Amino acid sequence: MNSSSRFPQQGSRSRSAAGSRSGGSFHGGRPVGGRSAADRRSRQKPSVQGEFALPTSTTPALPAVESFDELDMPGALLATLTRQGVTSPFPIQAATLPNSLAGRDVLGRGRTGSGKTLAFGLALLARTAGRKAEPGRPLALVLVPTRELAQQVTEALTPYAHAVRLRLATVVGGVSIGRQAQALSRGAEVVVATPGRLADLVQRGDCRLDGVGTTVLDEADQMADVGFLPQVIALLDQVAEGCQTMLFSATLDRNVDRLVRRFLKDPVTHSVDPSAGAVSTMEHHVLHVHSSDKAATIAHIASRDGGVIMFTDTKYGADRLVRDLLANGVKAAALHGGKSQPQRTRTLEQFRNGQVTALIATNVAARGIHVDGLDLVVNLDPPADHKDYLHRGGRTARAGESGTVVTLVLPDQRRETARMMTTAAITPVTTRVSAGDEELARITGARVPTGIPTVIADPVVERPRRSTSTSRNRRRRASRAARAVAGSRTGMPEPTALAG
Repeated sequence: MNSSSRFPQQGSRSRSAAGSRSGGSFHGGRPVGGRSAADRRSRQKPSVQGEFALPTSTTPALPAVESFDELDMPGALLATLTRQGVTSPFPIQAATLPNSLAGRDVLGRGRTGSGKTLAFGLALLARTAGRKAEPGRPLALVLVPTRELAQQVTEALTPYAHAVRLRLATVVGGVSIGRQAQALSRGAEVVVATPGRLADLVQRGDCRLDGVGTTVLDEADQMADVGFLPQVIALLDQVAEGCQTMLFSATLDRNVDRLVRRFLKDPVTHSVDPSAGAVSTMEHHVLHVHSSDKAATIAHIASRDGGVIMFTDTKYGADRLVRDLLANGVKAAALHGGKSQPQRTRTLEQFRNGQVTALIATNVAARGIHVDGLDLVVNLDPPADHKDYLHRGGRTARAGESGTVVTLVLPDQRRETARMMTTAAITPVTTRVSAGDEELARITGARVPTGIPTVIADPVVERPRRSTSTSRNRRRRASRAARAVAGSRTGMPEPTALAG
């Protein structure tokens, strides 16, 4: 099968969406230029939360398949699926792949762990196979909201990309932009990127998107929630005309509706389960605790035999808790936005291999983190948003495995927690507990901590960064000293400024 003949190269003309553009140039990772009327209306009127009505396709969707062999994909991809132990498609893959392989736009919703990455990844790779990118002009683009999710997508797609000889480049903040520019200049058919860093590279002239023929928005609702929406719109305005667009997310609210209406043409829609997605293999528990006993309860849960991700709201709270747990003998480490990307990557690896057993995280880890066998997630404080609860809980009970989500609730948090659970369509089991209770041990595997302080080696030891002003002053002093030496050799008087 000749993929290049099946999927002709898209035109290089920049895509023009309805309405005015949100800005084609960037400064500091943020789009600049005039706002469209839609943008102004959006800023003046807060977006309405909640599910929006899925669009109705005018063209009937192709039927779902029961096996990957039924799909019109390159043999190398099918062989790689077998080598990776992927024997049958998940529901979202079975329903969307026949249509995405045929070039249809796709709007897919499925909970975390439902197989969305391969659902869009296989189609993207199959439709790009057989083509070669020019330097700085990728052919396919995957936009994601976080660095961790970008890395996970890249890792998941790498063996399949290698099978069809496509080059992947990951473009995220927190690491050298120069190295990423070099990777693009060598040529990369597929780019997995966070919007901010990709915008920076476009603004620098290191990347052009007018050759992109397939675009994927993964976890688009989070990109809208954290303020990436104007950047995403500006980036999508630059891709090739007629570009295939696939949007996948665990939740679809009315922030995402703008992207759907503007960029998806007669999409095939598929929803594996409702956004609240009550997973049959996942247990939900609300544990009522007293403030005087909460710290001890957390230490007991963190001392369990097995890994646990504990979510907290702030990076400072995460660091403080890690210090307390280490002093109690718990192998704990923090994961949050205050860590560099190499530190975050290494901390995750320590958690996966068991060097760290309690990962104390902010919402940085709420999406894009997959750890095999993780069976417990704990909200140290009830999340304010029901979507945060769903995505945090989605770190466990993935791909049919079982897991437990626990939320610790103080007396003055009960009403808000009940309201949040109702919005998430979750009916938890409520229990009053304290440190050392049998019920706490039964639900979470809690144990009494050893109390013997432990140390976790820093994942990455980084040299302190010198400020720009310090470096500039050092260079100025060196220049003056050089001029003084030159003056003494020629008999010229030393500059007055150096006399002091």
